[in-house]
Amino acid sequence: MTDTASASSSPRIQAFFDEATFTVTYLVSDPGSGEAAVIDPVLDYDHRSGRVSAASADRVLQAIAGQGLALRWILETHAHADHLSAAPYLKARTGAPVAIGEHIREVQAIFAPVFHALDVAGDGREFDRLLRDGEVLALGALQIQVLHTPGHTPACVSYRVGDAVFVGDTLFMPDYGTARADFPGGSARQLYRSIRRLLALPPETRLFLCHDYLAPGREAYAWETTVAAQRARNVHVHEGVDEDAFVALREKRDATLAAPALLLPSVQVNMRAGRLPPAEADGMSYLRIPVRLPPGMVKI
Repeated sequence: MTDTASASSSPRIQAFFDEATFTVTYLVSDPGSGEAAVIDPVLDYDHRSGRVSAASADRVLQAIAGQGLALRWILETHAHADHLSAAPYLKARTGAPVAIGEHIREVQAIFAPVFHALDVAGDGREFDRLLRDGEVLALGALQIQVLHTPGHTPACVSYRVGDAVFVGDTLFMPDYGTARADFPGGSARQLYRSIRRLLALPPETRLFLCHDYLAPGREAYAWETTVAAQRARNVHVHEGVDEDAFVALREKRDATLAAPALLLPSVQVNMRAGRLPPAEADGMSYLRIPVRLPPGMVKI
């Protein structure tokens, strides 16, 4: 865990890094009122055994309790494809609502049929609040501004709080580049335009990332950068890289990437706001794995 304490007009930001999924969860609070938001909480999940744990979420809850904070929001930047969300766990213990971008409906429309998820209505009702581009949420004396930044997924949003922006998977550290855009509903062209929207912010704006995968030659994980650093040094989208060049680079790279290890369990849980599929008659929840046979192969 790392702690960045700023001036009283800026948010207090604590980062909790989950090395198993290379994911960063943020605890963002208003120093004056003690109101707080958690962004992108992680539920620990062992795919080989099917066991879950709330150890990562409990560390966040301990920090909230230790500082006497009041959790007002649980915010998702998108329906993650690399980890299960701990949003329902945090909500059950704090009462804070779970919010995500309103375009989660598009993600549900794409993936509910893939997993034969008949319980998913497709209107986003699994979440407590669907957020529009430009919407503002109160956090004590601070404001959380919602920025729709699609491309990685249709539902991606970034959250601007004072001089900080939490960009989800849109950008990585400058030496690593940008998010993939080849998931269903993704678009490298949209991603470029979303990144340009972020990089049009003041150069001193701090950007907090959802992941770090350690670029070659770097030994320490990192998840905070600035607009100026991204403009100058991002290996995929620095100043001078135009839209067509970025799209060509991104699509060529995406064609070489394997699916994330937790893609199938993550998407079907996270499109339900972090809830497991409905329990079967034996009381157990089961995750589905669609099996695709090659053309012409006889069904086994």
